[in-house]
Amino acid sequence: MELNPFEVAKKQIDIVAEEMGLDPNVREYLKRVERALIVTIPILMDDGSIQIFEGYRVQHSTVRGPGKGGIRYSPEVTLDEVKALAIWMTWKCSLLNLPLGGAKGGVCVDPRKLSNRELEHLTRRYTSEIINMIGPDIDIPAPDVNTNAQIMAWIMDTYSMNKGRSVPGVVTGKPIEIGGSVGREPATGMGLYYVLEAMCERLKLDLKPLSIVVQGFGNVGGTIADLLYKEGCKIMAVSDISGGIYYSEGLEIDKLLEWTKQGKYLKDYEDKKYKLITNDELLTLECDVLIPAALENQITQNNADKIKCKIVLEGANGPVTTIADKILLDKGIKVIPDILANGGGVCVSYFEYVQDIRAYFWELERINKELKKIILKAFEAVYTLSKERNISLRTAAYVIAVSRIAKAIELRGIFP
Repeated sequence: MELNPFEVAKKQIDIVAEEMGLDPNVREYLKRVERALIVTIPILMDDGSIQIFEGYRVQHSTVRGPGKGGIRYSPEVTLDEVKALAIWMTWKCSLLNLPLGGAKGGVCVDPRKLSNRELEHLTRRYTSEIINMIGPDIDIPAPDVNTNAQIMAWIMDTYSMNKGRSVPGVVTGKPIEIGGSVGREPATGMGLYYVLEAMCERLKLDLKPLSIVVQGFGNVGGTIADLLYKEGCKIMAVSDISGGIYYSEGLEIDKLLEWTKQGKYLKDYEDKKYKLITNDELLTLECDVLIPAALENQITQNNADKIKCKIVLEGANGPVTTIADKILLDKGIKVIPDILANGGGVCVSYFEYVQDIRAYFWELERINKELKKIILKAFEAVYTLSKERNISLRTAAYVIAVSRIAKAIELRGIFP
C-alpha cells in the first residue's frame, strides 16, 4: 500500500536512483536500514496496574557520522514509520552537509493519557532499553512529535546515571540549563522562514501579502505561523489534533498561541468570526502557501488534485506521498521538500551537539547566522540543480543528498 511511509521512502530512492544513474548495489544498500531495535517497555501505572508499550530505535546510515534523529510518542508509531523517518534524516543531514547520519525513534503511546510520573518512567525505561544504541559518538536523539525538552532531560539523566558521569551530548533539544542551545526550539520554524523567503525571491513574489494555511500548530507550525504573522502575512487557517479554524481575513496568531500554550485545543477557542474546519478541509483551502507541519502522508492521491496553492512548504517529514508529488508537479505547484525546508531543527541540533562536546556555548545571533548560511547554501544548490536538469526541487534535493552518501560508501568500501 502506497501510504506505508517506509515504502514511500524506498520509492523515493528508486526515483532519484533512476535520475542520477545510481549503482544498483548502492541503491539496494540505501533501501535497507543498518539496524533496528524493538523494545518492550513495562510501566507501573499510578493505579497499580502494569501497562506494556512498544518502542523502537532505528539507524538508517552512519557512513557520514553518528546517527541523528528525534523520538516521537504517538499511538500511530510503527516500525515502518520509524524506518522511513530515519531514511529521511539521512538525506536531511547529507543535504545540509552535516557530519551526521540518519536515525529515528518512537514509542507507541498516547502521552496525553499518562500522568507526568508515568511519562517520566516510560522515558527512563525506554532510554535504558536503547542505551547501547545511543551516545555522542553513536546516535544522538532529539525531540519530535509529542516529546520536548523535559523528556530530553530525562533521557540525558538516565544515560548519564548509567555511565557514571554527566553526558550532555547524548541528546539535543535539552533545556538550556543543562547544555541545551539557545535558538533550538524555534529552529525548524526559523529554517522554514528562511527557505520560504528565498523561494519567494526566486519566484519574484512579495512575502508580505501572501495568504498562508498551516496544518499543525505545535512547535514547528506555531513558530512559522508566528514568524509569517509578524511579517504581515495573512494566516487564514491553522489546525491541531482537534481540527482547524479558518478566517478569510486572517487569524490573530499571537492570541491563538497564548491559548494553545495553556494546553487548550484550537476547536475550543471562542471567537465567532472563526469557522471550525476539519484538517481535510484545511488542506484544500485556496491560498498562496500551504504548510503541512503535522504528520506524514497528509497530501495523497485522494486530495492532491484539490490542492489550491502556489507553494507547498513541507514543515513535517513526508507529508506528501510520491503519487501526490507528481500530481502537484503537473499542476505547477512548487513543493519545497522536507529534507530542505524543515532542516533548521537538525541544523541547530548539530550546533547544540558541537557546543556540548566543546563545553563552549554560542549567542543566539551566531546560531541564527550559521543556520541561515547553511540552509540557504543548501537551497541555492537544490534550486540551481532543479533548473539545470529541469527536475523537481525534491528530486534535486535527493540527488545532492544521495550523491554524498554514495560517495562516502564508495570511499569507505564494504566491510570486511
